[in-house]
Formats: sequence, C-alpha cells, structure tokens
Amino acid sequence: MFKKILVANRGEIALRIQRACRELGVKAVMVYSEADKEAKYVKLAEEAVCIGPAASPLSYLNMPAIISAAEVTDAEAIHPGYGFLSENADFAERVEKSGFQFIGPSPDSIRIMGDKVSAKQSMIRAGVPCVPGSEGELPDDPVQIRRIAKSVGYPVIIKAAGGGGGRGMRVVHTEAALINAVQMTKAEAGAAFGNPAVYMEKFLQNPRHIEIQILADKHKNAVYLGERDCSMQRRHQKVIEEAPAPGVPRKLIEKIGERCVAACKKINYRGAGTFEFLYENGEFYFIEMNTRVQVEHPVTEWVTGIDIVKTQIMVAAGEKLPFTQRQIQIRGHAIECRVNAEDPFKFTPSPGRITSWHMPGGPGVRVDSHAYNNYFVPPNYDSMIGKLIVHGDTREQALARMQTALAETVIEGINTNIPLHRELMVDAKFMQGGTNIHYLEHWLSQHKR
Repeated sequence: MFKKILVANRGEIALRIQRACRELGVKAVMVYSEADKEAKYVKLAEEAVCIGPAASPLSYLNMPAIISAAEVTDAEAIHPGYGFLSENADFAERVEKSGFQFIGPSPDSIRIMGDKVSAKQSMIRAGVPCVPGSEGELPDDPVQIRRIAKSVGYPVIIKAAGGGGGRGMRVVHTEAALINAVQMTKAEAGAAFGNPAVYMEKFLQNPRHIEIQILADKHKNAVYLGERDCSMQRRHQKVIEEAPAPGVPRKLIEKIGERCVAACKKINYRGAGTFEFLYENGEFYFIEMNTRVQVEHPVTEWVTGIDIVKTQIMVAAGEKLPFTQRQIQIRGHAIECRVNAEDPFKFTPSPGRITSWHMPGGPGVRVDSHAYNNYFVPPNYDSMIGKLIVHGDTREQALARMQTALAETVIEGINTNIPLHRELMVDAKFMQGGTNIHYLEHWLSQHKR
C-alpha cells in the first residue's frame, strides 16, 4: 500500500478521497487553488499545497504544478478524482513517466475509451450492444454522409468523437438540415476538444440513461457492481441518480454486466470505470465509458457495501480485488440528489458566503460535501457543493427518507437547487420510477417560475 497519495482535485470528491486515504492509513496531500483555501479538506489536511490562482488552467489543469507538488511532498501516487485531468491520457502518462502511480486506468485505456469512435469500435468487438450509426468517423463527402443517415434512419444525432459532459452533439430530423449540422458540430468539436472528428448515431426518442459500474485489477480480475439509473437530467447533466434502476429485469442487467466485464478484460482495463447506456424497449445501447470514479458512485457503494474509492487505491497499489462477482449482492435502494449553488428553477449560479448550513441525519442518510457554515462558494468552478444520498430497504422507503432529508436541509446565504429536489421527490411520475432522459426538461417547461 502507498504511504502517501496526492489528491489532484477539489470539492466534495477531494474530501471523499481524503477520507478513503485515512481509512487505509495513507497520508493524503491536498492541492488547492487560491480560491479554495477555505475548503474543509484543506483545513483538515496533514499536508496541503497551493498550486496556483483560481483559474482552472493555472491550477487544477496545470500538469507541471500538480506533478511538482507530488515531488516536493514525496507522494507516491496521484488520484485525479473526476473532471479536470481525470480522463486526460497525457496527464496519466506524465504522472507515470515522472515516477508516480496514476490511480486510474492506463493511458492507453483512457485514449481508447476517450475517443468515442474507437470506444464504440472496441465495444462492438467485445460484443457490447451499441446504438446503430456510422461505423467510424463521418467522411467529408456530403453524398456519403446523406447515404449513412438514410441507412440509419432519421432522426440522427451527430456527436464529437472527443466530446463529453453533454457537449459536442446535435440532433438532426431532416436531410435538409444534415450537412450544416455536421459542419457546425465539427467546428465546435475542433474548438472545444482539439479534435474535429464526428460520428453519427440513431437518435433514440425516449430512452433511459442506465450505467454499469465496474472495477478491475492488474491481475485480469473484473466485476460489475450492478447498475444506476441517471435519467433525471437537464441539458445532459445528471441531477438525480439511483440504484438499482426501477423496472429493469435482473437477468438483463446480469447479461449486460457480464459483457462489460468481458470488454474490460479485452482491453486490459484497471481501476474503476462506468459503461453508460441508453435503454429503450428492453434493449441496451452503449454510448460511452467513463474511465474514472463518478459523481454518483455513492448510490452503488450503498447498495453493494463496497467502497469504490478505497478499492481504486488498493488495485492501483497492485492488490487483487478483494471480492468475486458471486460475492456481490444488491441490497435495498439508494437515491442521490446533487446539491448545486444555483437558482433552483432558472439555474443561474449563486456563489457567495453560506450564512447558515444544517445537513440532515438519521438512519440511511449520507452527506458528501466540502462546504460548511460560513464557507465561501467560489464563482470559478462547477456549481455543485455537495450530494445528499439516502438508502432504504425498498425504493419507497428511500424516497420517504429523501423527502425527510430534504425537508431538514437548511442552506442560507446563497441559492441552491434544494427546492427543486423537494418538488421532484413528490412528483407522481418520478415516484412511479422509470422516467426517460427527457422527462426533467419537459417537467421544467411545465413548471416555469
């Protein structure tokens, strides 16, 4: 096991990794920007290093600064968390060439899965079902592009090969709009991701977003930890997640989980990862793989009893997975609400000083947050300031617990999306379960403030 790990991230995930390190008896070095000097994990740190000013390119995206911090503190490994450099193959390579262990997949795995075209081709070879579409990158010839769209069938979606986070995609309903949409998406992809390549897929009308969590070690062992339903989204950003997915047959989950495990073994994957699927009419369609820990990992931790972050660290240190597929059981139901510093219905960011902070408690309630009373939420980063997670023996009990937990939550001084979550938890369709990825946007259009 490592003696010291540098945590190359901020916010609630930095605190989450710090806690996992403490449980493993490993020292955690926390890095922070000038804007984050008040964060809880910095105050709790045994060692903390300021790596630059507030702007992300000068701090959390500054590879030389992060590697220098690891060098001066004698860290042995670097945990990238999620976002920032967590899925940057060049960073993973630089970390390992500098003599540190990257707590995540190999740079090669990140590259394969980071390019959506090569990821899809890898999944097809591994027998994982994919959305019908172009076999690879779209050609430049408009005649060929129209031919591909006609064979796939409208509506289609044009996606950036190097995209992610809901960016770099455009839905096309008619042939007349096709070529212009491809050209615009290419230009955006080149500017945003440094890669203008785009591909085409059939646009599914009312799918759910269901993902499979996997863990793999360096000894060719891999397991899946059930599934999560992340269909409650706004602008491709998840708002509420739950595990397991309501109404999806276990036999189907087992079948797709086994294929994900086989795919991991085929590409020599190591660490934590998530296969994301669209699910419609009883069929799964692969869309992408996230080669990192995800925001919503706590719901899986709660229904399986497995600490995903600790396991990430253990397998990076060369240990074998401490459990087999047969030992993994799904118990009860978990729901997570992302708590964002923003107007609950207009979604405008709301940075500032928190003047009152009271988090809920009681059986089956977990709060992951780096914030506290009198904490200043900086305007420089993503608006998420925490996550509220509950667990119950049944989905009905989990819903009741989340309703109670949200009622107890008090955050003043800034706006948060807690009022939105309170309304969604008593929405009849959500309570019934199985809403599709368009449901929340439709709900918001009907409940304008």
